[in-house]
Amino acid sequence: MTLLHVAILSPFIFAILVPFLYKRFRNIHTGWFVLVLPILLFVYFVQFIDTTMNGDTISNTANWIPSLGINFTAYIDGLGLLFALLITGIGALVILYSIYYLSKEKEQLNTFYVYLLLFMGAMLGVVLSDNLIVLYTFWEFTSLSSFLLIGYWYKREKSRYGAQKSMLITIFGGLLMLGGFIMLYIMTNSFSIREIIEQVPEIAQHDLFVPALVLILFGAFTKSAQFPFYIWLPDAMEAPTPVSAYLHSATMVKAGIYLVARFSPVFSGEPEWFWIVSSFGIFTMFWGSFNAVKQTDLKGILAFSTVSQLGMIMSMLGVGSAALALDAIDDSYYTVATLAAVFHLINHATFKGSLFMVVGIIDHETGTRDIRKLGGLMSFMPITFTISIIGAFSMAGLPPFNGFLSKEMFFTSMIRVLDMDVFNLETLGILFPIIAWIGSIFTFIYSMVLVFKTFTGKYQPEKLEKKPHEAPIGMLISPIILASLVIIFFFFPNLLAYTIIEPAMASILPSLLGDENHFHVHISQWHGPNLELYMTIGVILLGTLGYYLLRKWRGIYRIVPEKLTLNKGYDAALYQLDKSSFKLTRFYMTGFIRDYLAYIFTFFIVILGTALVVKDGFSFSLAGTAPIGIYEAVLAIVMVIGTITVLFSKSRLTAIIALGSVGYSLSLFFVLFRAPDLALTQLCVETVSVALFLLCFYHLPEFKRKEKKLHFKLTNLLISLGVGTIVTLIALSANSQRVSDTISKYFIENSYTLAGGKNMVNVILVDFRGFDTLFEITVLGIASLGIYGMIRLHVKKEEEG
Repeated sequence: MTLLHVAILSPFIFAILVPFLYKRFRNIHTGWFVLVLPILLFVYFVQFIDTTMNGDTISNTANWIPSLGINFTAYIDGLGLLFALLITGIGALVILYSIYYLSKEKEQLNTFYVYLLLFMGAMLGVVLSDNLIVLYTFWEFTSLSSFLLIGYWYKREKSRYGAQKSMLITIFGGLLMLGGFIMLYIMTNSFSIREIIEQVPEIAQHDLFVPALVLILFGAFTKSAQFPFYIWLPDAMEAPTPVSAYLHSATMVKAGIYLVARFSPVFSGEPEWFWIVSSFGIFTMFWGSFNAVKQTDLKGILAFSTVSQLGMIMSMLGVGSAALALDAIDDSYYTVATLAAVFHLINHATFKGSLFMVVGIIDHETGTRDIRKLGGLMSFMPITFTISIIGAFSMAGLPPFNGFLSKEMFFTSMIRVLDMDVFNLETLGILFPIIAWIGSIFTFIYSMVLVFKTFTGKYQPEKLEKKPHEAPIGMLISPIILASLVIIFFFFPNLLAYTIIEPAMASILPSLLGDENHFHVHISQWHGPNLELYMTIGVILLGTLGYYLLRKWRGIYRIVPEKLTLNKGYDAALYQLDKSSFKLTRFYMTGFIRDYLAYIFTFFIVILGTALVVKDGFSFSLAGTAPIGIYEAVLAIVMVIGTITVLFSKSRLTAIIALGSVGYSLSLFFVLFRAPDLALTQLCVETVSVALFLLCFYHLPEFKRKEKKLHFKLTNLLISLGVGTIVTLIALSANSQRVSDTISKYFIENSYTLAGGKNMVNVILVDFRGFDTLFEITVLGIASLGIYGMIRLHVKKEEEG
């Protein structure tokens, strides 16, 4: 394992230490200890910038399950490095912010930082893994850790609801994504993303190529809150604000964006990829901005704005994929969409992260996030107001903020769709710039609502829980840094162009790595009067008009009944699923073991019987089998008689003796088959069992003296005969159709030489099957602890009662 692997796993390792630090240093905020890790990781990843700028990559492999092609291959290229810097850089600022936001007296900081570190490690694993199975493992870990973070305030019903909703939707998409990964493996015989990319020309016409494409996009869309899966993100705002600032601006919701970008070299150029990614993205951009305007909760506005911005980035990645179909990968005219997507990915993390922190400050200092109760805070919180202006105006796409630059590129990429002559864009392409422009108008409106409804207007102290005042400097440091980056990236955008953006684009469009016609990124603030500028002017004019007339046209949101919304559909589906599962469970969970045995044995007969028929397993040969002697026959008869006696005995003592005779007869079978160790084990077990029964004889239930007539049940007869028949047929078939030598020969030859033991059974249990034995012991240990806990709880209740 290399230093790169340690860097990825370090958040998990540090998470183990957090509870001890929390307990040992009660007077120090735990966040100060945690803050050190993301800072060190950020510094560590920064050193790779020179490597990726030169077109090189870093790859280190640690074997995991090499026989299945599953290894932990840590891989750093331009795209992975971009996300690693976002995860660690924004993570450090969020942790610094949380130190002042979360009180060490009121909050369980140990659990909060454990969850946060688990999420950070999972995200690093996602963006720096080359192996699909490892990526999927970390992917689902992000869903689990985000569930814990969103439900951090678990006593609140809305927090539990939001956490459950996010987990169900994202894990559903993750399972479908796993199906796509398996299909890629079937086509390429490799789990390595780099090896899959190399085989794209051979697999593009495979029957599983498009299904794999669709399933992978399910995973990306659910994680990045694309329509119609966006409904989990607004409810996730019940998490603490540091969580929202981290998960929903820079990391978790960007995982789907990362997935689309990472697999663009595999699927770009395919019409299905272009239309699904770009159309869902552009509609999500419009839908999120449209719904953000009607929100009255500040975090609700930011939630839908995040949905909109993610759709915007997704649409640009989709449009940029057409460059492969046009064979214009080295032409800046067609690669501007990919450039804009990468640039806006960075810009969104800066302005949205600062805005989330601003909303947390407002909630922290006033006790509410409801814009109907806020207003006139500008004079009380001037620094917070300034940060809000910078973040909101950047989100609206206004100069001199970085969002203006990437928004102009967004308009450019949508306009240039009209010049593409692939995928029927000659007719449908006009929709892209139109929807983009309309969505941008709503983006401008909700950005103005966010700022001016909060900081200007009438001050309403009677509606506030606290008297507003400026936040402490510690809480302002992180949003000030992010707001500063918003301005810096506008005036000096090429600080990122050659160091971060260009290597990331080379990962998304690998042909950019070529020496010939190498595409260089250059971002400038002014391009003269062009259509994009006129679109921006139109956005400002219509957006300003829409903001001032908001009350007059806001009634359109009541056109669609609440019952027809996606959220109500989700709730109804979940309710019906719960109701149906309850009915089904009540149907087969009767409380009688005989019924459960009937289910199990019926399934056993049907499945194995069908397998015998389908696989033509009815081929029997008695060659090589030992003859049945008189001793075996007698012992078998004794065991049958003992078993029947147990069933029909009217005395407890008779039943115990009959049951013991069955066990002792079995031990004699082992003696006949020359297995003295098994015979001794069986004798000991049977002796202990009979002794325990006799010791508990007094407490056993009385046998009823009343004669009861046994009722004949045809179903039970058929099941018993079926099980016996199937087991016999399988035993005969398995013995008759051996396709290879028995494994016992291997154990006989290697037990002593490999394990140093002459008792072959013990060697198998301890060495060859050591892990199985360990897990069996573990299961027994867990069961015993459970029983002990139940007994203690019962005793405690009796004492209290």
